[in-house]
Amino acid sequence: MRVKVVPEDFRVTETLNLSVKQRGPYAVYRVKKRDLTTLEVQAALAGRLGLPLSSVQFPALKDKTALAIQHAAVKINARLAPSHIEGKGFSAQLVGFLSRPLRPRDLGQNEFTVTLRDVHAREAEHIRTQFEMIGREGFPNYFDLQRFGSFSARLGFPGKLLLLGRWEEALRAYLAEPLVGDPPPVLRFKRQARESWGDWPRLKAAAPRGNLRSVLTFLCDHPQDYKRAVNLITPRVLSLWLSAYQSFLWNKMASHVLCDLASGRQALERLPFPWGEVVVPLYPLDAEFREQALVVTIPLPSAKSPVGKEAAPCDRGAWVARATGAVLAEEGLQPADLRVRGLKRAYLGRGVRALWVVPTEPRIGEPEPDELFPGRLKLVCSFTLPPGSYATLFLRLLGPRWPLDH
Repeated sequence: MRVKVVPEDFRVTETLNLSVKQRGPYAVYRVKKRDLTTLEVQAALAGRLGLPLSSVQFPALKDKTALAIQHAAVKINARLAPSHIEGKGFSAQLVGFLSRPLRPRDLGQNEFTVTLRDVHAREAEHIRTQFEMIGREGFPNYFDLQRFGSFSARLGFPGKLLLLGRWEEALRAYLAEPLVGDPPPVLRFKRQARESWGDWPRLKAAAPRGNLRSVLTFLCDHPQDYKRAVNLITPRVLSLWLSAYQSFLWNKMASHVLCDLASGRQALERLPFPWGEVVVPLYPLDAEFREQALVVTIPLPSAKSPVGKEAAPCDRGAWVARATGAVLAEEGLQPADLRVRGLKRAYLGRGVRALWVVPTEPRIGEPEPDELFPGRLKLVCSFTLPPGSYATLFLRLLGPRWPLDH
């Protein structure tokens, strides 16, 4: 089974959960993009409007290989806001105005239509059965792979380096170490940076225009002031690094809680990530396991997270506290380490996330011939998820995984 063979195979429509006004300092645009990251569209919109990047804000990121509709708020004089903006791979339609930027809580549900391709005839029925079970019973609300573009195979998560004040290593992550989400031009520059680390004038001359060059300009004059150099990195990048590591910790906490919930009644399987594994249930679900999972919420880990309480039957708070303590111990951290120190413009987010998510209106069609893979089948499915939940995780659960006893 393949997903996202072409962008049109993965369609997502983001809905707004608020009413826009006829006037205000922020213009709200409904943006349609194809085969572009949200950050690429943000830069393109700012360029078309002649505005700084910070004037264009998206409250959520959407997949690159997709046909996506989402919303942006642009700080601009209402009289200067064009009704329509067109660019390579995207278009934006003015829908109204607000007195403030859009925030994640302003977003409603995300509606998905996905084409599953290259399906063998003998697996089509299994996929349809699995889809119907997961659509009915739900799945763990893990952050999926798109959240973790800042992971480095050698350094781990740069967000952790920021929390621990390991400034030179964090700077290496930005300038020299390959990260999962780096585009080819950045990887080419980083290869040169690894070979010439510390030769800041040479790297400045080779760096593309933008923040990379600004950081290297500072290092030319202050060659070992790594902390201040890190503080010159674009705040959005630093915030994404912190968010990715916080999400990694949350996933591990959720996996611990699911193990507690499953004890003695629900079979589990492994779901691999590049940095480790989490557990997912083997369907169909035990009724009591699902009932408990549906009511558990887990805060994003922070310096104020409770830790170390012994879990008692049906004591959801204790399960979460015990999971938090276990995960921090595995990471060699104390709760106090989750307080951002030494950064001026980036912070850990706050909030609570449901452990379990149930799609609404899940539908999957009958197998059809796949025009892109002769002799194979395709399946078209649709479903709706709340903001922050990952359709790609739902789709990953349709395929094979590894039982825990292997």
